[in-house]
Amino acid sequence: MAEAFFKKYAPKKFNVISVGTTPSFQLNPLSVKVMKEIGIDLNDQQPKLLSNNMIESSFKTINMECMDKESCPSLFVKEVLDWNISDPNEKSIDEVRKIRDQIKTKVMNLIDSLEEYS
Repeated sequence: MAEAFFKKYAPKKFNVISVGTTPSFQLNPLSVKVMKEIGIDLNDQQPKLLSNNMIESSFKTINMECMDKESCPSLFVKEVLDWNISDPNEKSIDEVRKIRDQIKTKVMNLIDSLEEYS
């Protein structure tokens, strides 16, 4: 969801990729559904695994929430912004909508903070 919001609202000069240290094999169907409700299609997206190259070449790293404390990005990357947003997995649709809205707010604030680089 964060990647989709960033791609929609951020200046095109920024590249964004959403990855995980232990990504699922498929997107959460409720996440896809709640994004579609607001006109964002995630059907072409798929979970991706964090790589060393991504870590080394990243300008900003955002951590949503660490489910697996042993593989948390903050262990590998300095200056991680931790948003502490729950994983939508196994949540109700109303909870996933709240998570979607939290993510959008955080992404919009991040985009505002990047204005000096635009």
